[in-house]
Amino acid sequence: MRNLRILAALGLVTVAGAASAEGSVTATVFGVSDYDFRGSSQSARDPALQASVDYADDSGLAVGAWASNVDFGASDVDIEVDVYGSFSGKFNEKTGWSTGVTYYAYPDDSDFNYIEVFGGLSYDFLSAKVWYSNKFLGDFGEDLAQATSGDDDVSAFYIEGNAAWPIPIPNFDGLSLLLHVGLSTGDYWDNAIGDDVVDYSVGVGYSTGKFNLALKFIGNDTGDVAEIEDDVFSQEDRVLLTVQTTFPWSK
Repeated sequence: MRNLRILAALGLVTVAGAASAEGSVTATVFGVSDYDFRGSSQSARDPALQASVDYADDSGLAVGAWASNVDFGASDVDIEVDVYGSFSGKFNEKTGWSTGVTYYAYPDDSDFNYIEVFGGLSYDFLSAKVWYSNKFLGDFGEDLAQATSGDDDVSAFYIEGNAAWPIPIPNFDGLSLLLHVGLSTGDYWDNAIGDDVVDYSVGVGYSTGKFNLALKFIGNDTGDVAEIEDDVFSQEDRVLLTVQTTFPWSK
């Protein structure tokens, strides 16, 4: 099964390369003060360098790969590589839909590997998605749930809502208010953690020239139940800075 997943991931990248003549290929580089994933630090509250390569065409097909350094403590996991594909479209000028799949891979320890599928809707500057995994965090999640509750069922949902509202300031374009709220729920959260988790963020974004910047306050309703050691998987409230640029740069 693991080899099949790896071949599928490589296949998505191959499709992107083969189809690039009919669509567009971009590369994006991110610098973040902390790699946050649904309210939990994946880099032990240290900075992370991230990059992606993406292909998209006019049919609504998009495929890509993304990578980041991570810090999972004693597990010695240092790198995450995600491969994903999606379709999207519009009902009308302001309302759209999307659906897709992401494979999360950790080359240092395949026990963390897992797959999620999602469906989403958007309206103007508002968007919402529902994510589902039948085995959240892979074998690691299953072992954690078994050790915690004796039940190794680790299916999980993540339900999120987002807003990027342009802030109208005369002679000052590119500023936006960023809002996010998410709910992590399902058997994994019941069996491994003991409760659902709500995460949220409030921040501002700013586009200037070839760069996008964001400053966010991130929090959740758990305190810090998932932290293991030295800020690994920390869920403490924190402020996060992101700097992003996408290539090729337009003239």
